[in-house]
Amino acid sequence: MGRIATTIQLAKASWRVLRADKELLALPVMSGAATLVVVISFILPIVATGGIGDGAGPASFVLGGVLYLALAYVTIFFNAALVHAADERLRGGDPTLRSALAGAWARKGRILGWALVSATVSVVLRAIEERAGFLGRIVSGILGVAWSLVTFLVVPVLVLEDVGVVEGIKRAGALFRGTWGENVAARVGFGILGFLAALPAIAVVVLGGSVGAGAFAISIGVAFLWVAVVTVVLSALNGIFQTALYHYAVDGNVPGDAFPAEAFSQAFVPRRGISGIV
Repeated sequence: MGRIATTIQLAKASWRVLRADKELLALPVMSGAATLVVVISFILPIVATGGIGDGAGPASFVLGGVLYLALAYVTIFFNAALVHAADERLRGGDPTLRSALAGAWARKGRILGWALVSATVSVVLRAIEERAGFLGRIVSGILGVAWSLVTFLVVPVLVLEDVGVVEGIKRAGALFRGTWGENVAARVGFGILGFLAALPAIAVVVLGGSVGAGAFAISIGVAFLWVAVVTVVLSALNGIFQTALYHYAVDGNVPGDAFPAEAFSQAFVPRRGISGIV
């Protein structure tokens, strides 16, 4: 099976799960809304304490760090809720928005710990990028991609296993090495699908600009809404995919019948086994 065909099959499988529980789309929307509230609530205090840049005081840096942590927590919390709901559906249950949020809330301590680690890594990578110029941007980009790949399964591990943050990171790294190896074609494929899905927004803006100023303004609004919908759907599909991949990494199969076994066996060729994992 080709990589593109495999990616499409995995995307369709994730879509089947999402179609059975459309209310899960509310989780990325809630995440976006909560993110906006957090950012707005920090703007005035940061500006009042010197803003960002050369005029920033110690208080601004502290508030900036807290903002990073709050944003990381919001993102991870709703991702954890999505993973909890996807796991329930894959196992044959009928998740609700309430059960998803309750599942994430029950693990709020682990989520806070992972948010602290994630925010710290983000700050360090940002510092490398800003202080080392062009080379720093390259190094930061490489390290960022590597970090995101190795820790891709941290949230499913923290939600579905009784482990702490440090053990969860180690566990996710072991699952990555044992199951993914060097083949990350499906994640790249999801990114390509997202890009292709967003292309109509560009076409709408170009068409609106060719008509006139009024049509151009309307087209920008339509394009924004379209990109927002694509982002929400892809976020939900990504959470479902994470959960399915976790099960495949741990058990060699995915519960239920949404994900065909051959899709994962083609997409993720094990490089070497790890005792107790594959």
